[in-house]
Amino acid sequence: MSIRLRLTLWYSGLLAAALVAFGILIYAIVYQNTMGSIKTRLMNEADKVYVGSRLNSAGDLKILIQTSNSLDVSIAAQAINYTKDPAGRIDMQTSNLESLGIKFSYPEFDGIKEGRYHSETLAGNPFVIFEKALVLPNNGAVIGLLQVGAYTGKEIGYLSQMRTILWIAGLASLVLAFVIGLFLARKALRPIEMVTEAAERVQSGSDLKLRIPGESQDEIGRLTRTLNHMLERVEKAYNVLEESNNAQRRFVSDASHELRTPLTTIRGNVDLLEKVWSETSFGAAQDEQEGAVAKPKLSLAEREELSREALHDISDEARRMSRLVNDLLSLARADAGYVVDKEPIDLLPLVEEVSRRAGFLPRKAEWVVGPFDALAGVRVVGNRDYLMQLLFIFIENGFKYTPDGEVRLEVYRQEDRIGLSVSDTGIGIAKADMPRIFDRFYRADESRGQTAGTGLGLSIAKWIADMHRASLDVQSRPEGGSRFTVWLPVDFSERPDYGIIEASVRPAVPDAEQS
Repeated sequence: MSIRLRLTLWYSGLLAAALVAFGILIYAIVYQNTMGSIKTRLMNEADKVYVGSRLNSAGDLKILIQTSNSLDVSIAAQAINYTKDPAGRIDMQTSNLESLGIKFSYPEFDGIKEGRYHSETLAGNPFVIFEKALVLPNNGAVIGLLQVGAYTGKEIGYLSQMRTILWIAGLASLVLAFVIGLFLARKALRPIEMVTEAAERVQSGSDLKLRIPGESQDEIGRLTRTLNHMLERVEKAYNVLEESNNAQRRFVSDASHELRTPLTTIRGNVDLLEKVWSETSFGAAQDEQEGAVAKPKLSLAEREELSREALHDISDEARRMSRLVNDLLSLARADAGYVVDKEPIDLLPLVEEVSRRAGFLPRKAEWVVGPFDALAGVRVVGNRDYLMQLLFIFIENGFKYTPDGEVRLEVYRQEDRIGLSVSDTGIGIAKADMPRIFDRFYRADESRGQTAGTGLGLSIAKWIADMHRASLDVQSRPEGGSRFTVWLPVDFSERPDYGIIEASVRPAVPDAEQS
């Protein structure tokens, strides 16, 4: 049974009980007022009846009644005599009672009760009868009983009609209330139905953008707003998870692609070395396999030359794989929430070391540095090796995408932060590529291999900047040239007044190779 039907039944049951109680109360009030009015009228009419007595020829006492002209025609009276017989006898009746040929029932002498009322139906006619004892005025002895009755057919019919009306009105009200209750319950519970539908659609995963309409300020409205906030959070969490899964799939796919190329090159060169230094060499083996004209065998010098070229290719691809694995390790650390060790660092010697070592990197562009006066006395809290790696990523990208022109390293000071900027006059970055330059394996070139690298450098740079609570500013001009600036918060803590000797092992930052 649905909540809507249960609520309607409860409401209808309570309404039915209220209607029954109300009907009983109304009927009781009307009944009491009607019967009370009749009884009062009977008492008043009894006072209008003149009762007398006389002795007949046999010496018996006979009771006489005489009604006044003002006696209501619906009132009938009779006198009961108990002087000769305790069971009593009717001495006299009013004319209207005689014309009907009926008699009121009366009690025996011992059953006389002063002022008693009772109802009686005679020949199908309902009466309410009032009884009054008759006494002798000289000694107060009870000699008879006066019964005054009123015909109550009209009143009984009225009360019967009233009962019928109350029943019909009650049933009609109950049916109407049931129908209206169903409608109101459905309307009141419609938001809950919408919540259920939304939950079912969310469960099926068909529409996470679904929101439940409704701005009411009642409990349903509060529930709706709470669920909308929950759905919004679920949608965000789902989108983040979906984006993470897609990124992971792209990551695995791109990593496989990047690793497949050097592995294929290494495998091809190994096969070449095996053939070059095999006993059959290129001569007889090819004759047997291809049935072609015999080719002269390679000389020792030619074998050595081919071997050197193959080993050089293997070495290059191995270094490339090493860089890729290191980059993947850095990104894995980033995903795992790895926190780098940080300490106060003087920026001036760090930047000077980077500028010196960058001068030895292979390049075609001019390398321009400085001035670094703004770094005098400036310290930041960070990791020296990772900050150097971040700068080398920007510098190597500048060399890579600047076939001619210049790559420049500059510094800027803005209140409580210091900016390290690497700019170039190279090909620049397209506006459409700007939002994705920090995505893993993303490169502006559609086909891989047009430029060296793995597309992981800027992703690592972004992670390093985040670890140092730094911000990255990227600018690119349509006519060419880009600028990468990392803004580091300055450390204003006082320097210790004593020397500290440190000994640590740090991973070497490559001089000529950087992802």
